[in-house]
Amino acid sequence: MNRVLRFSLFASLTTLLASGAWGQLVDQTLAPNTAKVGILKSLQTEIGAGRGDAMIPESSIFLIERDPFRSVRRGRQLFQRKFTTLQGRGSGPDDGTGDINSNNAIGAGVADSCASCHGRPKGSAGAGGDVATRPDSRDAPHLFGIGLKEMLADEITFDLRSIRDATAAKAVARRRTVTATLQSKGIKFGTITANSAGAVDLSQIQGIDADLRVKPFFAEGSMGSLREFISTAFHNELGMNTNDPDLIAASAGARIVTPSGMVLDGTKDKIQPPPTPNSGTGNEINTALVDHLEFYLLNYFKPGHDNQTETTQRGRIAFERIGCSSCHVANLMINRDRRVADLDTVYDPVRGNFNTLFSTATPLVNVVSDGTSYPALKQPAYNPFLVTDIYTDFKRHDLGPNFYERNYDGTTQTMFLTRPLWGVGSTGPYGHDGRSISLDAVIRRHGGEAQKSTDAYAALPSGRSAALLVFLNSLVLFPPDDTASTLDPGNPATPGFPQFGHGSIKLTVLFNDPTDVE
Repeated sequence: MNRVLRFSLFASLTTLLASGAWGQLVDQTLAPNTAKVGILKSLQTEIGAGRGDAMIPESSIFLIERDPFRSVRRGRQLFQRKFTTLQGRGSGPDDGTGDINSNNAIGAGVADSCASCHGRPKGSAGAGGDVATRPDSRDAPHLFGIGLKEMLADEITFDLRSIRDATAAKAVARRRTVTATLQSKGIKFGTITANSAGAVDLSQIQGIDADLRVKPFFAEGSMGSLREFISTAFHNELGMNTNDPDLIAASAGARIVTPSGMVLDGTKDKIQPPPTPNSGTGNEINTALVDHLEFYLLNYFKPGHDNQTETTQRGRIAFERIGCSSCHVANLMINRDRRVADLDTVYDPVRGNFNTLFSTATPLVNVVSDGTSYPALKQPAYNPFLVTDIYTDFKRHDLGPNFYERNYDGTTQTMFLTRPLWGVGSTGPYGHDGRSISLDAVIRRHGGEAQKSTDAYAALPSGRSAALLVFLNSLVLFPPDDTASTLDPGNPATPGFPQFGHGSIKLTVLFNDPTDVE
């Protein structure tokens, strides 16, 4: 048996299904419409048989292991689903009242879907709602490529902790002080020094907490896993809760592996348990839904590239020469990719028949028969994967007072993660707080550790600085349901084009049963 899933097996299926999915989606079982747009399955049907396992059909783990593209699609639908009050959608933490100095979640924006804040509407496909977790607030970031961020951060964490442990062991064995550089994937996080007793001095580390856990989520870098992110967002923004057994066990000190392959080790990290439900509401979100959302976000499409020209290349070179790439690192290697597919989206005015972008899907799975009557297992190949043009170093930096923000307790937030620049051409306004109106303005706003690069940018000839901005604007997001792909290349001759036949990234053709749509 060919162990590699080849998308050509599904080529004949690409005309079976219409796409029809935008930013937020209604439930057609609750709100039927003539255009037949929206989610086709009820929330209870999406829950299916609950979490289950690989031997329980319609459970979340069964789909993740045997029909993974359906799980990705289901998670995507859940992300876009407009939850109703009858399904448990409620107010935010403490209904916006209480001690916001100690619980800034009180300032979270109330929404009815994940896409309310992290939108992917037709056209802009980017960031959204304003969340008042600090008095000066901030823009919710786009989530394209978020699974790649989790994997990179986790592997960097492993490398740094391995260096720490090896340095301590070496100091004990040699009976003398040993100093080592903390470095992973070409990024330096300062130095550590271990004495002959094995005690480690971490006072010289840079841009990271003393536990050496890289936390890639939130502007200040305060959360390490997608599963924690999902659970917290449901509670804070939708007023819904989950009694997630993985987070409960890990927060109590256990080591667990989530269905998406993320290791949550309570012996090494402080794992955030599911938030306590608001009084009287209970837990409205079944664990199976969290499984699908985590798997979807792990496999969330990475940003794309608009037209790459001689000008963008000059801009890329200028970006590197003035030192921006010392923090905004372009390419980072994942050693063990847990995704089931990759999508590369580039400028293609011929095949990109509607928005001049075209996506090529590449499988990352092995198909393995386990001798049962069920569909074969479709397992991640776990190969290395080079993440290109992400432009981040996963470190916190002090960029000077122009980037500082007040906290509700009267303190000032001075350290923020290097925000990845992929997709930056689609996500104005700029900065983690959205207080810069242009790319030129946010570059000039940089101070502190970036002052030298800012001065170099200001001194560039106008042609060079203009090329640099053209380059940054070529790092784009895209609307998946309106971007032609190898899964659905579209056909401009379709009656009613471009409302019909413009192509899409159609995961439904990869289901075990493509006629059973979500």
